[in-house]
Amino acid sequence: MKIFSEELVEKAVKELHVADLSKATIGEVLLVAQYLEKETGIPFIRMDQGSPGLPVNQMGVEAEKAALDRGVGSQYPAASGVPELKQAASRFVKAFLDIDISPRSCIPTVGSVAGSYGSFIACTQRTPGKNKVLFIDPGFPIQKSQLRIIGAEWKEFDIYNYRGKALHEKLESMLSDGDVAAIVYSNPNNPAWICLEDEELEIIGKLATKYDIIVMEDLAYFCMDFRHDMGHPFEPPYPPTVARYTNNYIIMLSSSKIFSYAGQRMALTCISDKLYDRHFPALAQRYNDSGVFGQTLVASILYMITSGCTASTQYAYAEMLRLSTEGKINFVEDTREYARRAEKMKKIFTDNGFHIIYDYDVTQEVGDGFFFTIGYGNMTGGELLKELLYYGVSSISLSTTGSEQQGVRACTSRMREELYDVMNERMKAFQEDHPL
Repeated sequence: MKIFSEELVEKAVKELHVADLSKATIGEVLLVAQYLEKETGIPFIRMDQGSPGLPVNQMGVEAEKAALDRGVGSQYPAASGVPELKQAASRFVKAFLDIDISPRSCIPTVGSVAGSYGSFIACTQRTPGKNKVLFIDPGFPIQKSQLRIIGAEWKEFDIYNYRGKALHEKLESMLSDGDVAAIVYSNPNNPAWICLEDEELEIIGKLATKYDIIVMEDLAYFCMDFRHDMGHPFEPPYPPTVARYTNNYIIMLSSSKIFSYAGQRMALTCISDKLYDRHFPALAQRYNDSGVFGQTLVASILYMITSGCTASTQYAYAEMLRLSTEGKINFVEDTREYARRAEKMKKIFTDNGFHIIYDYDVTQEVGDGFFFTIGYGNMTGGELLKELLYYGVSSISLSTTGSEQQGVRACTSRMREELYDVMNERMKAFQEDHPL
């Protein structure tokens, strides 16, 4: 039996001006869920927005307060970032990735969204004729919206059928025209939680060098492949990264998930030193500057978007990175709660007829973490999204992420202990009403 009537859901859709519920964005689904909760007082199982569901790191809070007490709020921060953060970032990257990037090349940005936006601009303008971005999907829908704003084109493919060695031929077919400026993906992946393995990253890295493409590696869920214990600084195992296989890379590290510091909008764009120093005549001509990639990105692009990053938050991020590097914060253990939630949620769904869509990496079963993907029978992703809403469960269709698979993305971040039994009851009702 449905929790919310079709009439009430349709009323919500109409009043909120959602054009097509089956293709609704994260924001639109969020608004519908909030509307239904407010109208009825019945709590939703919120699996839509990937917002942190853990307490903010208190060390960061105290460091930010101290910075404000020192008076940093009275001065504009340098566009390239405060020295303390840049130094902490460089050491953090060495401690947890075993990669050498100088402090100069670690640039704070207003969340990874600003980092990717600025990077897309620099990448697609650096070389005439190389103006497209290749998405290894499924991925983060906002990044394609960013390309719409700047007028850049993109290519995309769903990696589902191209894992391992099969990735090489597929990538070659997408890159051989020579018009791709950048490749972008997240690892672990939003929304599928698949993890690209070293074999695949080596393929990406070597082809990036061959075709002079910049790889934008989004590590928002850093070290959150909980199948491996990666929370110990300067000790293997280290997370896989394309930085081991090419010098053409930009790594994006966010404070939002690993430190639950999302509200302060702080991230890092870490550029390979060799890429930072590369000179591009097209950039020099367009911006009337040096044309050096890193300097142009910071001073002629990112500064025009956000005018730098909030000074006090930079000191907060620096402190959290520093303490992590010293082993005084174990952010991996702090975030392992997401894996525990995913395990329980997956079992509820699979016990009630659902199946996991992106279920395997190349060599092992996909782990538990911040996201997972589910399907039900022959339902399309849009149909499943809509049907789940009637049972008080919000999600997003995989079609909005570039996936060709039929299902929805589930986020674990807002799950609460008291809702597991509620979810189980609702999914039992769902299965009874939708016999396979």
